Amino acid sequence: MTTDTVTKPRNPYWQLWRTTPKEVLYLMLGFPLAMTGFGVAISLVATGIGTLAVFLIGFFVMILALYVGRGFGLAHVNLLEWAGRAKIQRPDWQDDRAATGFGGWISATLGNAHYWLYLLHTLILSFVLTLITWTLSIGWLSVGLTGISAWFLDGEVQTGDPDWSLGAWFFGLFGVNTAGWNLEIADNIVAFIVGLIFIATLPFVTRGLVMTHWWLARALLSSFKSDGLRREVQSLEESRGAALSAEGHSLRRLERDIHDGPQQRLVRLQMDLAAAERQLDVDPEKARQLLSEARVQSAEALEELRALSRGFAPPLLLDRGLVAALDSVATRAAVPTTLTSELPEAFVLPGEVERASYFVVAELLTNVAKHAGAQHAEVQLSVEHAEDRSWLLVQVSDDGQGGAAVLADHGLAGIEERVRGVGGRLEIDSPAGGPTAVTARLPLPKTSAERAPVAL
Repeated sequence: MTTDTVTKPRNPYWQLWRTTPKEVLYLMLGFPLAMTGFGVAISLVATGIGTLAVFLIGFFVMILALYVGRGFGLAHVNLLEWAGRAKIQRPDWQDDRAATGFGGWISATLGNAHYWLYLLHTLILSFVLTLITWTLSIGWLSVGLTGISAWFLDGEVQTGDPDWSLGAWFFGLFGVNTAGWNLEIADNIVAFIVGLIFIATLPFVTRGLVMTHWWLARALLSSFKSDGLRREVQSLEESRGAALSAEGHSLRRLERDIHDGPQQRLVRLQMDLAAAERQLDVDPEKARQLLSEARVQSAEALEELRALSRGFAPPLLLDRGLVAALDSVATRAAVPTTLTSELPEAFVLPGEVERASYFVVAELLTNVAKHAGAQHAEVQLSVEHAEDRSWLLVQVSDDGQGGAAVLADHGLAGIEERVRGVGGRLEIDSPAGGPTAVTARLPLPKTSAERAPVAL
């Protein structure tokens, strides 16, 4: 027998009340913030314009005003998000460009439209809108609280005209004669009803006022589409450079390994075969010994070539996928290694991500065997879903001595270049004394994340 659980729908009105306290506080705090921003910004702008002709002092004062606008605008955006509104994408301030020198700094500030929009928001629009919304929210809240508490605090609604009565006026609108009534009670009843209505509608008012601020902030203070394109181009350029560097490093290493290993053995093999050929008629026993040594040399050269070929994508990776290939790597590792995979069975990985993951694990396990002094290592595969995209996390940890760091022309530097080559990043946590955890975060295309189940 099965029991169906019916989920009761949430009351949207009470959901509004959940964020109302923060919205009220936002509207209260927004007033001093807007007043302070307006006062500082208008002073700097006026000073800057007035001193432009004095050794360009006003020029730098105007830049300071732009930074002030940026600071108050970001504070306003953070306060909106704290109040429960949706996140606003931060703009590209081009700080990296500003760090290139004086010319880059001037271009990144005066030539960046975001600075001027933030200054406009702080100087005029936020100031005007905050005055309106603060007045409305204070008035609405005051009427509501005064109305529901008038009965208990004052006993009578006081007005400037002693002959005027709130109860008589209100009931008179409906043609009710209040002669002989206790107008004090009538006044308090009307005040309580009005206050209750104002308090009951407070969530709608605060939500509307805060959303007005959010729409203005989204229009002026959010990033442009071109900002995302610029970051994407910059990321692609860095990834391309890292990929080229990693490829060059791999080719140089492969060339050196072939020269130092199989090539030397093949040269010796050639010499042994030549010596054996000369000894065939003179000393057959010596020739047989030389041929035996040549056979050993050929077997060792073949084994070294097989080891070097692991630098290329193995057939197992192409045929059975990443998990099977890494299981083979973990089995062959010099340090006992455990493989843990949290990847869904139907998860589809791009070929370049699979190859990068395979080589990262293979090289990290080699480093563990050479330098860590570890007794055990672990390889973990998982997927992290972020707001914009998903990431494949490849982590290799060990119980060794720690102290791992990225140094030029060393193993971890080559691994980092390989990870950056596919748009990822390498994170190293290796305190002195261990343990060590190296995590490669590799980006996944949206199609892979969409095809993958959420959980196993």
